[in-house]
Amino acid sequence: MDITRSSPAPVRVVAVPPEPEPADLTAMPEPIAVEPLQTPPATATTATVTTATTSAITTTATTSATATDVRGRRSRPRPRDLLALLRPGQWVKNLAVVPLALLDTHPWGAAAFLRTGWAVLGFTLASALVYVVNDLADRERDRLHPVKRHRPIASGRVSTLAAVVLTGALALALTGWAVAGPAWQWWPTALYLALSLAYSQGLKHVPLVDAFIVATGFVLRLVQGALLIGAQMSEWLALCVFSLCLMLALGKRRHEMTAAGRAHRPALRGYTLAFLDHLVVLVAVLTAVSYVLYLRDDASLAAGASLVTLLSAPCAVFGLARYLQLLLVEEGGGNPVHVLFRDRATLVNAALWAVLVALALLLPQSPA
Repeated sequence: MDITRSSPAPVRVVAVPPEPEPADLTAMPEPIAVEPLQTPPATATTATVTTATTSAITTTATTSATATDVRGRRSRPRPRDLLALLRPGQWVKNLAVVPLALLDTHPWGAAAFLRTGWAVLGFTLASALVYVVNDLADRERDRLHPVKRHRPIASGRVSTLAAVVLTGALALALTGWAVAGPAWQWWPTALYLALSLAYSQGLKHVPLVDAFIVATGFVLRLVQGALLIGAQMSEWLALCVFSLCLMLALGKRRHEMTAAGRAHRPALRGYTLAFLDHLVVLVAVLTAVSYVLYLRDDASLAAGASLVTLLSAPCAVFGLARYLQLLLVEEGGGNPVHVLFRDRATLVNAALWAVLVALALLLPQSPA
């Protein structure tokens, strides 16, 4: 044993303090007591601002409610709304149909034009009266339509009382027109008024009957013009007007079905799109045939105007075809008046047709 080697140093034991226990994260900390802060009393300025703000809000709400109430209870509608109720944009129908009676009289004179104007005036008053009565009857249903809900009565711009008063004024004016005109020559206007009132009261809900009544009203316009100017009305011309207006009425029904469905107009439940498409095409063919037969048999055309007449027939057919295109292809045709005055192709075709018809009527007559 080697005693010269030092023995290993004794192991030194050092006491290590124990590790602290991990903190319990689930334990909630003890609440710290904090003395509440003393809120200073509200100054007079703060109280004044608060009171003023509350008063302003109350005043604004009251003013808004009052304005709404005034709008809802307006007793004096604006003249523009009353005029819109009469639908002046639809008066062109009278200007377009009533003077057609002049086609059956030749030569023209000042008396014929004056009597035609008198017939236009009577039908304008009668149609305006019908529009007001119809809007009164349909005001609740029109509120459900995306376009008709903006009408004066349906939108509330014209009250029911104001519309009733306007109806009475129109009835008095129409009575004065009948009394001042030739005796017993106002019966087409009276019959139109009776049919239209029956239409507004329930017949408009009967499929097919609704469209036929509308077309009959235009034939009565033609009859009124012929009666006042003393012309003999052509049966072919009357059939042409009836079938043309029936086509427009059926086209309007089709547009309503595609735009708002069947819920708006009860009569639409008796139609389908395919059924209306067949009817519109059928009536369009009848319109074209009756127009050609009128030109051949009854029109008071000048001698040698057969070529001009032949050229006007394609214009009439093109006009019908263009309307069918707008209705069936472009899903338009809801307002025939807008179609007539806004479609460029229709405007150009109508102008050319009018020139040709005028030439056929005004060419010098050949000696007998």
